[in-house]
Amino acid sequence: MRALRSMARRLRRTESGAAAVEFALILPVMLLVYIGTVEASALISMDRKVQSVAGSVGDLVARADETITAAQMQDYFTAASGIMAPYPAHEVVQVVTAIAVDADGGTSVKWSREFTGGSYEEGYFVGGTMSEGTRHRAGETYPLPQATIDISKDRMVIAAEASYAYKPLFGLVFDQEINLYRSSFFLPRSGAAIALE
Repeated sequence: MRALRSMARRLRRTESGAAAVEFALILPVMLLVYIGTVEASALISMDRKVQSVAGSVGDLVARADETITAAQMQDYFTAASGIMAPYPAHEVVQVVTAIAVDADGGTSVKWSREFTGGSYEEGYFVGGTMSEGTRHRAGETYPLPQATIDISKDRMVIAAEASYAYKPLFGLVFDQEINLYRSSFFLPRSGAAIALE
């Protein structure tokens, strides 16, 4: 029994190897925090890029003088796609919609176009995210924010939307695709309605 007590006292006083054991215990937690930080910063960066795409293409269209051609629209979409670098630009979906707001605050879509995967066509929109199924058709109402309606009565509003299905880099902390969506609203700079040719 005396030998057992003596061994217990020596074990309590022995500190060699304690740092290695502590490091082995904390290492998985440190790696998880590091990888999570990298994933979160990439997600935030991607979200900022999606916002910049929506803002840029909408601003370019709002600067048009009363008419804009399909070739110009395609150029604007292509230029805005460049913002996504170094991420794949073909996966970002861009939609620009021209909405007329009447004196009572009612909205009516005049035209809408989508650019996705390098393809230019009419726009799609479903409940805050863009997908195939429902288009912004001419004559339909558009869900503008009330503040935007209040400042744009009897005028046109250019709505620019961008979405991106973000895939996590490592998939260790976030393992599901995250749908990013941003929209921006602009009044035409010329003050006149913008027609699409």
